Amino acid sequence: MPSVVGLLEQRELTARRRVDDLREKADRIHAELDVAEREWNEWVIARSRVGEVLGPDDDVVASEDRRHSDGQPVRPEPADAAKPKSVVPMWRAGLSWAALSVDYQRILQALADRNRLGQGPLTCQEMAACFGLDPVPGKVEALRSKAKRLVARGWLVESAPGRFTLAKDVAGQGGAS
Repeated sequence: MPSVVGLLEQRELTARRRVDDLREKADRIHAELDVAEREWNEWVIARSRVGEVLGPDDDVVASEDRRHSDGQPVRPEPADAAKPKSVVPMWRAGLSWAALSVDYQRILQALADRNRLGQGPLTCQEMAACFGLDPVPGKVEALRSKAKRLVARGWLVESAPGRFTLAKDVAGQGGAS
């Protein structure tokens, strides 16, 4: 007849194996959950961007309601279509940062400060933190969109994917022009 201690040790070993198996399964499920959450966040961001691009703009909707005397809709003039200072001009020597909206100026100032301190490029998450914004995907993607627009117009350089610095000539002007 087996001893009581032997039976307890055997049951303890069985319970320990079950706990270890369950922990492994929980770790796998947790890893899958992390991947699924990241994927879900990407879809939320994509849906948001598509909504911004395809959604009616308040100015466009308002202009669609206006009609000429012959019943034809009034098309907005190009100057009416753009909101003041929302268009980012191509960078050229002597162009002041004042040509940009405040949001774009804040990005340039943060990168200029970082450049002055001898620090490297800045990510959009780091920019969000600099501006006191929550580093949630929506805020970070809005900053990324603005930074990419500044890159396309020659104000910034994307030295590595997602890492932005001032363009060489823009850094030299320091926003004073």
